Amino acid sequence: MSLINQAYRLYNRRLLTELDFSSQDPARFQDATFQYLIRHGANALFGKTYKLGEIQDVKAFQERIPLHDYDMLEPYIQQSLKGIENVLWDMPVYWFALSSGTSSSRSKFIPMNRDNLNLCHYKGMLIMLSHYVRTFPKSRLFTGKSLTLGGNRHIDKNVDSNCCYGDLSAFLIINTPLLARLVTTPGKKIGLIPDFEAKIEQVSRLIARQKLTSFSGVPSWNLILMRKVLAETGKKNLHELWPHMELFMHGGVCFEPYRVHYRELFPSPDMHYMETYNASEGFFAFQTDLNDPGLQLLPNVSVFYEFIPLDKLAAAQNGSFTRFLTLSEVRTDQPYAMVISTNSGLWRYLIGDTVRFTQLYPHKIIISGRTKLFINAFGEELMIENAERALARACTMTGASVHEYTVAPVYMDGQNKGAHQWLIEFEKMPPDPEAFCGMLDKALMEVNSDYQAKRLDTGTMDPPLITSLKQGSFYRWLAFNNKLGGQTKVPRLWNTREYAEALLEVNEKL
Repeated sequence: MSLINQAYRLYNRRLLTELDFSSQDPARFQDATFQYLIRHGANALFGKTYKLGEIQDVKAFQERIPLHDYDMLEPYIQQSLKGIENVLWDMPVYWFALSSGTSSSRSKFIPMNRDNLNLCHYKGMLIMLSHYVRTFPKSRLFTGKSLTLGGNRHIDKNVDSNCCYGDLSAFLIINTPLLARLVTTPGKKIGLIPDFEAKIEQVSRLIARQKLTSFSGVPSWNLILMRKVLAETGKKNLHELWPHMELFMHGGVCFEPYRVHYRELFPSPDMHYMETYNASEGFFAFQTDLNDPGLQLLPNVSVFYEFIPLDKLAAAQNGSFTRFLTLSEVRTDQPYAMVISTNSGLWRYLIGDTVRFTQLYPHKIIISGRTKLFINAFGEELMIENAERALARACTMTGASVHEYTVAPVYMDGQNKGAHQWLIEFEKMPPDPEAFCGMLDKALMEVNSDYQAKRLDTGTMDPPLITSLKQGSFYRWLAFNNKLGGQTKVPRLWNTREYAEALLEVNEKL
């Protein structure tokens, strides 16, 4: 183990001890987190409204505090945006991470404060890096720089207050501790450029001259950057440029469609890929075993977790079901909607992700979809996890590879059955598109019994319709909608044709 790795592990040994203990006894840490949240929340306007100070246990908490989505919390958040203090948490809120989502609002303003930044976002990152260095004691991670490709929203200031809003990555960049700045790139000047394409241009020139050992962010945006660096340097692959590159910390979208492309860019067997669950709302989980797709949930980052069985979600949203499960009560291989309470003032907040536990003690999850990201036009209940698995299987069987895709329903009319239209921008076209369609259809039936029933038993659905889009269609659509960079993701599944029609229109113009 190098001296710098040893020093880093010693510095963060408390975090590693916490990780080990929390793996075996998460309830102890969740109980402490619950009491901490209640104690501080009781002093805020929200806490006084719901009399948090009188709550002694989780049962009373669940009976008194209703499930909240963003629309329900927005009136409180709007007060904070105007500069009113102690609305959702007993600490000044100066930052709001912008997050696009499926609420009725165009953008969600997720409140952040100093405690939330340090005890959730940064703490989660430190735990992850400490664990990585312990797992790979010969790592050279700290002998070079770590690249973070941030989003395209610069920091704006509310005219009515001193509050700032922008991408989560922007606030992480401006608050990066001084020592950490020595091993991160780019700096504030380039990292906060609002125009994503201009930022890509400058970042590519900068990092081509630097020694990189790791990078992080959304796979799709980093792929654009890495290919630009490869083209500009004329290297055969990027390990020729960065021989000590060893780690890509990724999240936001399923990595499997991109893995083959990154292996071409970084062919070394020593290159590692680690998935993280790092959202605007908090740092929740990361991949502790790189051979296991499950992400270990962190019970000690000031987040109290609850889980709604997916078949109870509608009842939870109308208030007739309130007894959500805690970490001590969940079971493996059951779909849950995740609910969080955090030290940013999100109370019993339906984050919008659905998860499935693959293991307990330590508790590991797979993000299986979104509570609103699905297609159920014909009773098929197609979730994102089904779509990702089926598409990966069809690509493997045919040798195809996919850059981006989205799926939309094609509704029944007097002549035709219903179907799903897959709009795919192929990186490598399948040699036989018809065979690809058949394999995709077969795989979907294997992973989703409801889909199989609608395809075969009731006969209400036809096979998928594959529409191959021109190169750059998704990028142009995102650019047109000011969604380049950061945590912005292409909506994979949507229950209407809103995105499909817009993409087809862009495709026609290319």
